[in-house]
Amino acid sequence: MKRIYAFLLVMLIALSITGALFANGGSESGDKPVKIGFLVKMPEEPWFQNEWKFAEEAGVKYGFEVVKIGTPDGEKVLSAIDNLAAQGAQGFVICTPDVNLGPAIKSKADAVGLKVLAVDDRFLGPDGEPMEDVPYMGISAYKIGRQVGETMMSQMEERGWKQEDTGFLRVSFNELPTAKSRTDGMTDALKEAGFDEAYIFESPEKTTDTEGGFNAANITLTKHPEIKHWMVGGLNDESAMGGTRALEGRGFGVEDICAVGIGGSGTATNEFAKTEMTGFYATALISPYRHGFETSEFMYKWIVDGVEPPATTFTTAIMINRDNYEEIMAKN
Repeated sequence: MKRIYAFLLVMLIALSITGALFANGGSESGDKPVKIGFLVKMPEEPWFQNEWKFAEEAGVKYGFEVVKIGTPDGEKVLSAIDNLAAQGAQGFVICTPDVNLGPAIKSKADAVGLKVLAVDDRFLGPDGEPMEDVPYMGISAYKIGRQVGETMMSQMEERGWKQEDTGFLRVSFNELPTAKSRTDGMTDALKEAGFDEAYIFESPEKTTDTEGGFNAANITLTKHPEIKHWMVGGLNDESAMGGTRALEGRGFGVEDICAVGIGGSGTATNEFAKTEMTGFYATALISPYRHGFETSEFMYKWIVDGVEPPATTFTTAIMINRDNYEEIMAKN
């Protein structure tokens, strides 16, 4: 009898050790299929549609399901997290509609047992500083803004525009840190190259689409009819395109407009594909491939292998225009 008890005791210990090993090192998803949410703030925008497309490519490669959800406000974000938990998802990637929602999103994700990775716009904590405990992939917004500013300044010089006739239409959205970093980068690059700050015109937009840029630009253009040549830059391609359309509507020709976007979205490439050149001169191409594929890959490996993503991953941009966009985009 003692031998039987001893045998049973050994078996129980062995089972407990095995269970502990699986708990610590095994796949968190177990035998369940891996399901990853991908939440974006503006699902109608080409950038986010491409992120979804590349996330699904990662899903095909690794065999997981991508749940695509548009979340334009905080209420929809929290509802989507509940929805993902109910579906049996193990984690999600998100471009938040408001960076200040970071603590609430992280708390909600923790409460329902979901991992979270931020993309494009970084979560801010209650102190206004980036949340270091949430992995993040985004661009170096300030450096890309500088690239845009340098491109505009180069065109100003090449076109022989005089300072007193030239304005920078800064289409701003300062409540979003990423947007402010981009336009600050443009502004600093121009000023360091000798551009007079008096000719930099702050043009706040209420929305970050083409209409928002258009409305912001029109207010500034009404106030400054003396400016003959305009450089336009903002958060994205749509902001710069809105400024371009506003200028065209007021009779400015292509020779008097130098708008440079950020993103390399369809908004830009459709403009480059036109037979006649327009005032939308160039864009800083940010490939959505890494933002969609690699973030989803990070999340998958975190769920399955327990490999936590890097705390921060920054991607870079390439300047493209109508002369080189097809060649460069074919490689990116």
